[in-house]
Amino acid sequence: MSAPASNAPAPNEAPAPTVAELEAQEARLILRHFTYDDAWALGSLLVELARERNAPVAIDIRRGAQQLFHCALPGSTADNDAWIDRKRRVVERYGASSFLVGTRFRAKGTTFEESSRLDPDLYAAHGGSFPIAVEGAGVIGTVTVSGLPQAEDHAMVVRALERLRG
Repeated sequence: MSAPASNAPAPNEAPAPTVAELEAQEARLILRHFTYDDAWALGSLLVELARERNAPVAIDIRRGAQQLFHCALPGSTADNDAWIDRKRRVVERYGASSFLVGTRFRAKGTTFEESSRLDPDLYAAHGGSFPIAVEGAGVIGTVTVSGLPQAEDHAMVVRALERLRG
C-alpha cells in the first residue's frame, strides 16, 4: 500500500494539512515532561478517542527503544502493528511526524517511496506517528496510531497530545 502522490482530498474529506500547518502542530505540542504515567495517560486518551468512534486501531507509545504502551482494539490486525513499526521508523529517522515527512516529499512533487531511498518494507511516511518532544530534551520517543486513513490516524494522535498537554 502506498499513499497517493496527490494532496487532493477525497470526497467529503478535509483538505490535507500543509507543511507549515504540520510544522506548527509539532512546535505547539512540545511537552514539559514525559514520564511512565504520562505514557499511560496518553495511551488511555487514545483508547478513549478510538472507542468513541469504534475505530479499529492499534496504538503504540515508545520512549527510545522501550515500548511503554501498546493496545490493539477490535478490528485491528497484525498488519496495523507492521504499519506502526514502519511509520515509527520514519519519525525516529527524521525527527518529525510521519505525516509531515510524507507531506514534505509531496510538496516537492515526488513521494517518499520514490525519493527517500529507504526500503518501503521498513519505512512508511504515512500519517499516524508523531514525535514525543520534551522541552530541553528534544525528541525522546514516538506515539503511533494505525488503522484509519492516514490523516485520521494523525489527527487522533494530535488530539490526544493536545489534551495531554492541556
